Amino acid sequence: MNIHEYQAKQLLRGFGVPIPPGEAVTTAEQARVAAGKLLAAGATQLVVKAQIHAGGRGKGTFKNGFQGGVKLARSADEVHHFASQMLGQVLVTKQTGPEGRLVSTLFVADAPEIVKEHYLAVLLDRGSARPLLMASAEGGVDIEEVAAHSPGKIIKEPVDPLLGLQPHQARRVAVALGLRGDLIAPAAKLFLGVYRAWWECDASLVEINPLAVVGGPGGKQTVMAVDAKISLDDNGLFRHPDIVAMRDLAEESPLEVEASRFALNYIKLDGSIACLVNGAGLAMATMDIIKHYGGEPANFLDVGGGASVEQVTAAFRIIMKDPHVKAILVNIFGGIMDCDVIARGIVAAVRETALNLPLVVRLEGNNVQAGKLTLGASGLPIISGTTMADAAKKVVAAAARRGA
Repeated sequence: MNIHEYQAKQLLRGFGVPIPPGEAVTTAEQARVAAGKLLAAGATQLVVKAQIHAGGRGKGTFKNGFQGGVKLARSADEVHHFASQMLGQVLVTKQTGPEGRLVSTLFVADAPEIVKEHYLAVLLDRGSARPLLMASAEGGVDIEEVAAHSPGKIIKEPVDPLLGLQPHQARRVAVALGLRGDLIAPAAKLFLGVYRAWWECDASLVEINPLAVVGGPGGKQTVMAVDAKISLDDNGLFRHPDIVAMRDLAEESPLEVEASRFALNYIKLDGSIACLVNGAGLAMATMDIIKHYGGEPANFLDVGGGASVEQVTAAFRIIMKDPHVKAILVNIFGGIMDCDVIARGIVAAVRETALNLPLVVRLEGNNVQAGKLTLGASGLPIISGTTMADAAKKVVAAAARRGA
């Protein structure tokens, strides 16, 4: 699950991470009021930031022609003007695709004087199966570009999950970033706070970009998290009802939201062949073999190891709502899963949705003969696949005929 920048900063602030003061607003007048409060508190420059679950906001373009989803301002009136141009408008960035995202919330915040920008993140290193603190002196840019062209500029500090990030490790990273003198201690404290947020919130990623050295009162410099992104591990959300309450369904695919209500793992893709599979590994293999035979998968859909008839029916309803789907492949290997349960779900779903798309089904494993009998006795025009390869060839051919 993803959350907005202002929500990420709210969580980080709770772990002692220094954040420039700011306020989330939903109207231009609220933006003016928030700006007035910040200016009265001593801010000399403000930033107005569109809140969507996508990067590249500053370089984005609104469909009304307004340029940029991140704007600097020096007065409440200027903030009001920017807010009126952004709210209720669709922002297109390199991460949203051409359809863009509707902006319903803005974050109005103090924009401190930035002296130097750095990058910081905590994530899971799957290679070592350990948390990883990653930093770079190249902040404010795409870290992927730095990794591709200057990998030596990325600092990696593995963390023992039993001990957690240690103060000496945090100080070592601060020094490696080029921070010196009075900046080392506050930077190390910030790193420790970011790591605690990652660990205690069951996050998959906490990213600070930029982590900035900023000018403070009397010219004294300090470090702050000027921007923040947090992605949460869905499997840990049951421990965090306060974080679940931050979920913005408007930022998610409607089909993915509906799938989550039935405990289905669904991700919409751009192809024309829908997949209904049990198990993430088999789902990935199914998508690969579809592509191998010249097709394009329309989704990742894992019904899990113990799906019910109701879940299978719901999965078909979700698939049918995608107008790009030309054919459906059901690929089930019954271990815990009973193939006959899947078969009964398929029959119920086809009848309920009045399915008129080609449907290829490959069943193997637990109670497979009963499942095949159920499909055969249904009288429905279901195409049987004897192997994964056979099923993939048949569904790709069926989709091609449908699209012709």
